[in-house]
Amino acid sequence: MHFSIPETEVRCGENGSTYVAYNIHVNGVLHCRVRYSQLLGLHEQIKKEYGNNVVPAFPPKKIFTLTPAEVEHRREQLEKYMQAVRQDPMLGSSELFNSFLRKAQQETQQIPTEEVQLDVCLSNGQKVKVNILTSDQTEDVLEAVASKLDLPDELVGYFSLFLVQEGQDEGYTFVRKLQEFELPYVSVTSLRSPDFHIVLRKSYWDMAYDSDIMENRVGLNLLYAQTVTDIDRGWILVNKEQHRQLKSLQEKGSKKEFIHLAQTLKYYGYIKFDPCTTDFPEKGCHVIVSAGNNELSFHVKLSNDQVKEGSFKVTRMRCWRVTSSQVPLANGTANQSTSTKCEVKLELSFEYLMSKDRLQWVTITSPQAIMMSICLQAMVDELMVKKSGGSIKKMQKKRNNGSLHRSDSQQAVKSPPLLDSPDPNREQVVKLSTKLTSVSLRGISASNSNSDISGNYFHGNYAFEGIGDDDL
Repeated sequence: MHFSIPETEVRCGENGSTYVAYNIHVNGVLHCRVRYSQLLGLHEQIKKEYGNNVVPAFPPKKIFTLTPAEVEHRREQLEKYMQAVRQDPMLGSSELFNSFLRKAQQETQQIPTEEVQLDVCLSNGQKVKVNILTSDQTEDVLEAVASKLDLPDELVGYFSLFLVQEGQDEGYTFVRKLQEFELPYVSVTSLRSPDFHIVLRKSYWDMAYDSDIMENRVGLNLLYAQTVTDIDRGWILVNKEQHRQLKSLQEKGSKKEFIHLAQTLKYYGYIKFDPCTTDFPEKGCHVIVSAGNNELSFHVKLSNDQVKEGSFKVTRMRCWRVTSSQVPLANGTANQSTSTKCEVKLELSFEYLMSKDRLQWVTITSPQAIMMSICLQAMVDELMVKKSGGSIKKMQKKRNNGSLHRSDSQQAVKSPPLLDSPDPNREQVVKLSTKLTSVSLRGISASNSNSDISGNYFHGNYAFEGIGDDDL
């Protein structure tokens, strides 16, 4: 998740006075609108709970009314503060921080706490109606859906709620995985469009965990429905003979055999993203990206209309970053009295080990860049849990309890070296001075652009592996 405060607003208070509101965006979309005093209150609570040595710097109070330049400076400081808190494994996952964001989201959208009925869709389009409170957080809604379906508690953590947007041909676009700091009902209703829905889908990547799901009748039905839908949607590639075999198993009601056959097919368990552009192997290429099987798969159309396929293994990505910037629209205006009309441009860049001594940056420009980044991080988490001998069940349980820190998925590796921020003007291809063997990194942040609203966060990949001579 990427936090930013790209804009401020002057609003009227209850007594007729005015104040500056800071608009907190998550993944480029408005999440909540808060005052400086509210963030200061959060800061004081965090200090009291965790101590001064843990809390990042907070912009100081001012006695006099702030000038426009001072408001802008405070906005930048508050943005860095929110990003720093969110990046900290302890603070970012704390109930203190998450409850503040949930309350602020509800207040911003002016949705009172009351009982409502929420539709949650399954992968096949079937709707599950659950009775919840508008103030119920993501975990509460997920548990309500599981209860309605009779899904056992021990399997709830294998699934997640996703916000999707309907597209053409009855397909949909993944917007994001719903997080612990948001209220699903408020999130979907605040978009004010019937095209947005909440969908229940499995939230793990390793198909070996399918067997846990398939032991339960409800879990089997959910996985079967998702698999059938992914095949119908064209996310899983099927030839004529395979289609015939699947059709036969479907007619017999052999759901487990159907899934076992589907597991052998190309792109089983992948999430397919909308068409976008990339700079690999050349700038401006149109590409369809899919995430799964610990890789990003590329289906690229070159400038000469030649089509190529390839994949980038997550274990060979040394690090990645998401850059979100505001691009003014053609009809936008830029003066003090009106807001500049902008659109958000999102890019996912990863540094890839092309050969044993050559790294190269690859960039994808897509509105779903943050969703791609979240998929990469989830794959890394699973890889590290498996490497450390941990259990996916324990990992899912920790997620549900809101206590999964990065250290839980990295306990098998030592503290990694720090990566220098790459110079944006440097050559894209670099030579490694030494042979790489299981190099891993810590995430760092840097921002080199005034239009950057994400802080250019770098995600160090603890699952990164070097290539030796035997691998070539």
